[in-house]
Amino acid sequence: MKGKIDLALHPVDDLFTSEDIRQERKHERLMDIPIELISDFPDHPYKVLDDESMTELVESIKSCGVIQPVIVRSKDDGEGYEMVSGHRRKHACEIAGITSIPCRVQDLTRDEAVISMVDSNLQREEILPSEKARAYKMRLDSMRRQAGRPSKENASPVATNFSKGRSDDEMAAIVGEGKDNIRRYICLNELVPSLLDMVDEKKIALRPAVEISYLSKEEQNILSDAIEYTDATPSHAQTIKMRKYSEEGKLTGAVIESIMEEEKPNQKIQSQFKDERIRKLIPQNIPRERESDYVIQALEFYNRHRERQREER
Repeated sequence: MKGKIDLALHPVDDLFTSEDIRQERKHERLMDIPIELISDFPDHPYKVLDDESMTELVESIKSCGVIQPVIVRSKDDGEGYEMVSGHRRKHACEIAGITSIPCRVQDLTRDEAVISMVDSNLQREEILPSEKARAYKMRLDSMRRQAGRPSKENASPVATNFSKGRSDDEMAAIVGEGKDNIRRYICLNELVPSLLDMVDEKKIALRPAVEISYLSKEEQNILSDAIEYTDATPSHAQTIKMRKYSEEGKLTGAVIESIMEEEKPNQKIQSQFKDERIRKLIPQNIPRERESDYVIQALEFYNRHRERQREER
């Protein structure tokens, strides 16, 4: 009969659900999934550390369970799932002995998953420079693939055409970071591991690290050894000099060592005396760190001289 509704083909719930909601359900499903079926996101840029924060998360999950479901996607081959957002919660569950975790299963392409993964983790309180470096590169690469190849008008190799403008401009607005800083962080991906670790440990600042990233891997390894040997890190000015020598093909181990031995302005020992009259009386060949000793010895000599004068009277 015409107009008869086939309840066998259309569940009753669907008869009273809007098309928008039905479309949304196609793209996301909420379900508990065994942890063993969820693999980590390939090349996941964020570190999962067994630190104090992880201990607190484990205790919270033991007491209250996983309050916020993780986000996963079905693997391209259909065999299990891939974590998009929630690696720390998954690891905490494993420590707590919990075998399944509530998941929002989303139908995402690889590039959509990369963008979602990066954006969800940018809410963390502390992100290491190396994490930002990998995350920003992954996100920008995905944005570039989604938007197509850059046009000849683009001035930067990391810029791609978007409806709202260049990709680096759009990404800066999305992640809340200046586009110049985004480029700097992406440059960190060219650092050898030992130098990238120094950036994470705040031994090398971002701008000097960017200059170092333009050196060859061999030059970077030589510099890393020089830093360990001298127990000092290069200043921004020193790294600019190294990059210039590298571009000219003149950056040898001896040149790196010579640059590293240069006294940096912030390493110069200041005079221990603010009074210019005292500083003028101290010979220039006296090291800054020995100025006090020199003045004390001079005063002691003067006092002894005055004592002898009194005794002779």
